[in-house]
Amino acid sequence: MNINFSTATFKDFENIPGFDMMKRADIYSDFLEYMKSNGRHHYRLQNNTGCSSVMNVGAESVTEEFISFVTSDYLGFTQHPKVKQAAMEGIEEFGTGTAATPLIGGYYSYHNNLENTIASFFGRTKDEAVIFTTGYTANSATLQILLQKEDIAILDMAVHASVHEGCILTNRKTFPHNNLEALEQILKTSENQYRTKLVVIDGVYSQDGDVAPVEEIYKLVKKYNAYLMVDDVHGVGILGKTGRGTLEDPGLLDKIDIITGTFSKTFGNLGGYVITNAKLAEFIRFQSRQQIFSATTPPGSATGIVKAIELIDEEPQWRAKLWENINYFKKGLDDMGLDTGTTCSAVVPVKIGDPHITGDVGKMLLDNGIYANPIIYPAVARKNARIRMSVTATHEREHLDKTLNAFEDINKKLHIAKK
Repeated sequence: MNINFSTATFKDFENIPGFDMMKRADIYSDFLEYMKSNGRHHYRLQNNTGCSSVMNVGAESVTEEFISFVTSDYLGFTQHPKVKQAAMEGIEEFGTGTAATPLIGGYYSYHNNLENTIASFFGRTKDEAVIFTTGYTANSATLQILLQKEDIAILDMAVHASVHEGCILTNRKTFPHNNLEALEQILKTSENQYRTKLVVIDGVYSQDGDVAPVEEIYKLVKKYNAYLMVDDVHGVGILGKTGRGTLEDPGLLDKIDIITGTFSKTFGNLGGYVITNAKLAEFIRFQSRQQIFSATTPPGSATGIVKAIELIDEEPQWRAKLWENINYFKKGLDDMGLDTGTTCSAVVPVKIGDPHITGDVGKMLLDNGIYANPIIYPAVARKNARIRMSVTATHEREHLDKTLNAFEDINKKLHIAKK
């Protein structure tokens, strides 16, 4: 074995030649202990309270309250009284689970209502939605059934891991993030080589918080007779005139071939969805292994999600408060000279570069009562480590000020600001 713990990342332990699964687990356990001893193990910490801007974190008797930037509960709907009441009413009426897969008895009226509600939310009243147990599965399962060895997936290199997993059965090409010239070159060379050409992008990208040039990409896709799938999990409820996400203001909501998303962020629950034309939706329902062999959304989740979707229009003040917080927080970081990149969403990174300094910053934030995630390779490039923060509508000004003050102190010690 030749793994230097001081420079290792999680990816180094995916496979260690010559060591069976038990030995690899032993070595990885040693690595985690090394991380803990250096104060850099910031992952899978135990949360003892619900999603909120302040969370109690820790195990056994060692717990502490932290200002939290680690959840994507952007509008605070996991704790909204109306959402919780709707979830409780769903359980009261239908019980706690489905007890079967959708294909053989586990498809209920609340599933149908949720599918109709999310499709209507995007104005896709002539199309249909298919719901999955998670947003991850919505991407991976859909792509696995739609694309085979005769087809090609053309991916922005920054798309979510679920998209990459969904393309394991097909041909795949990636283009540099938001690079239209590179995308067009791939489309041009692929035009007559594959049966199906599907371009897959995010609306808002999860690590940088930046937005895809969806109008330009849509035009390119149609120019070369391809299809377009947009995963807008970090845009829905946040961007757009009425919170419909990245596609709303450009007028593309009813034009994209496939829209995917999750109920676990803005909508404060669990599950994923795929919205497309009725025939393709039916094909997914009856061909996807995850639809055939896996149970899906339980009643409490489904009824709670429907209420959360309704609240986007009923209570727009939450989105207004969120943007007030985003703008204030980002300006404070930028004024210090910290590198927040090109974010224009609720995902606010502080780009540092060096993974070890990033780990130190994460530890110092925890020491200051602030819970934020250091993101390192392989989630981002080796020299592009950052602290990734999710701003929410439930953050108070005092939370943001305390965090800005902590970054100011950290910058004085570690000099992480842009030169």
